[in-house]
Amino acid sequence: MDTKDKVRRLAVWSIPVAFAVMALKYLAYWMTGSVALYSDALESIVNVIAAMGALWAINVSYKPADGNHPFGHYKAEYISAVVEGVLIVVAALLIFREAWFALSVPRAMDEPWLGLAINMVASVLNGLWASILIRVGRSARSPALEADGKHIMTDVFTSVGVLFGLIASVVTGWNILDPLLAILVALNILWQGWHVINSSVQGLMDIGVEPVEEIRIRDVISANAAGAIEVHDLRTRIAGRVTFIEFHLVVAANMTVSESHKICDRIEDALKRELENVRVVIHVEPEDEAKLPPGTNAIPFA
Repeated sequence: MDTKDKVRRLAVWSIPVAFAVMALKYLAYWMTGSVALYSDALESIVNVIAAMGALWAINVSYKPADGNHPFGHYKAEYISAVVEGVLIVVAALLIFREAWFALSVPRAMDEPWLGLAINMVASVLNGLWASILIRVGRSARSPALEADGKHIMTDVFTSVGVLFGLIASVVTGWNILDPLLAILVALNILWQGWHVINSSVQGLMDIGVEPVEEIRIRDVISANAAGAIEVHDLRTRIAGRVTFIEFHLVVAANMTVSESHKICDRIEDALKRELENVRVVIHVEPEDEAKLPPGTNAIPFA
């Protein structure tokens, strides 16, 4: 199975998994009447919507380039991630509202142990699925899949915290812990929503690769630019799973087009072997365009 099919299959399966987890969490809330479990269940609605949005975005992102989108549709996944972040914030505000009302009249839970056990089963299922989504999302450079996995993993940590807190509430009889935990859940969800929105907006604004990755790109270019004089104005941008790389390659003024083209092909092939999903644009210039003084055998960067 190739990467594209794997990503799409996981995106499809995320929807029934999200529905199953939501059903379990709402069952736990229905049995206990816990505001904290209600907040946990409410976040599961976001998971369902996010899974659907991720599937749509991934399908769009794999469409080939066309006349209106000559660079492809890769950024569609960022749109899904931004929408998911907004939904997370909305869920947090709804939880705040319920917790505020519950603070005035805290009540004991009904059937606490059975409800907590059901919620624990949902958390285990969520944790396993989130790990798969994050791992495949990173390896396939899929922002939508990775964002979905990170959100679900945050949901897992939240659920574990709620479980421990509610166990303490049952054991001690401090019913006020229930709405207080719901408020903590909401704060955690707000932070996660901001993180998802911010990272997605950075992608939409053509953020460059990390410094370590840029050094790796420079090393590959230098190692395969024999015959050239200099490389300068290296620029990168990330669009979903694709990295765009462009730079200027300075060659001798009397070098033929065919010779300079061979150097460009060699560099491009090396970058594609070293990095997944790259698009390379090289602008060839004569030696009078060099930005660094001559006198070194290495290919210097300016």
